[in-house]
Amino acid sequence: MLSFIIRRLLLIVPMALIVITLTWGLIRIAPGNFYSAEKRLPAAVEENIRKKYGLDKPWYQQYGMMMWNIVRLDFGDSLKYEGQSVNEILRRHFPYSATIGLLAYGLALIVGLSAGIIASLKQNSIFDYASMSFAMLGLSVPSFVLGPILAMIFSLWLFWLPPARWSLTGLVLPVITLAALYAAYIARLTRAGMLEVMRSDYIRTARAKGLDEKTVLLRHAIRGGLIPVVSFTGPALAALLAGTIVVEKIFAIPGLGNIFIQSVFNRDEPLTLGIVAFLSIMIMLFNLVVDISYGFLDPRIRYE
Repeated sequence: MLSFIIRRLLLIVPMALIVITLTWGLIRIAPGNFYSAEKRLPAAVEENIRKKYGLDKPWYQQYGMMMWNIVRLDFGDSLKYEGQSVNEILRRHFPYSATIGLLAYGLALIVGLSAGIIASLKQNSIFDYASMSFAMLGLSVPSFVLGPILAMIFSLWLFWLPPARWSLTGLVLPVITLAALYAAYIARLTRAGMLEVMRSDYIRTARAKGLDEKTVLLRHAIRGGLIPVVSFTGPALAALLAGTIVVEKIFAIPGLGNIFIQSVFNRDEPLTLGIVAFLSIMIMLFNLVVDISYGFLDPRIRYE
């Protein structure tokens, strides 16, 4: 197990650098720059700006400087937010995305696991059909449609919840909007995983030994049935923690998703690269945690 974890941790660094390199290349290929304006700047002013930010150097020197900063986990200063470092911006805006992401995924787990387990235990019943129908509805309605609908009903018509405010009540609508899609996925994955496990040989053996159905379900079936959900959790939770762009835009949440879109429009290279590096490393770390958890959920899994 330890050697597996070390190998995976060593792979994170080159994989993250590859992602950052591709992002840097795409930014440089795209037309325009961060100091572009409707009225062209005087040549002397433009030259001074390029010199100040090292844009007058050859591309390989710029790439080397950028990579050196990334390796030191110092993403430099934002080009648009003067006097603010990228690390500072990440620290300031990440808690907003993390709060909503964790609450949304917690809600999605509660709803999705409950619906999926009930559907698998009551296969082809009204509970099964109802759970899967709601799951299909959650998969079919995108967040950019569900969010405005919830805001219109609960904010503009009923006046129950604020449409955009960072408060306890203001979190309800964005959390529900985010959780709907993930709850639908979790419900379907849980149902499929539980049905497969319930038909397996070791479950039949447990029943043959005389174990009651509750023990079979809680000690054997659920552990194996949750493996698809655990696989889904890694990238899903990383994406939620890093910020969901659409929901943050709809409900005016100053999270990383919102900042990332602004950095792309502003051609703020250090900020864009910082967010991409942060997100890619987070996804790889969560996937590592997911892979490690397989061994605890299913004793048959071994790490070489």
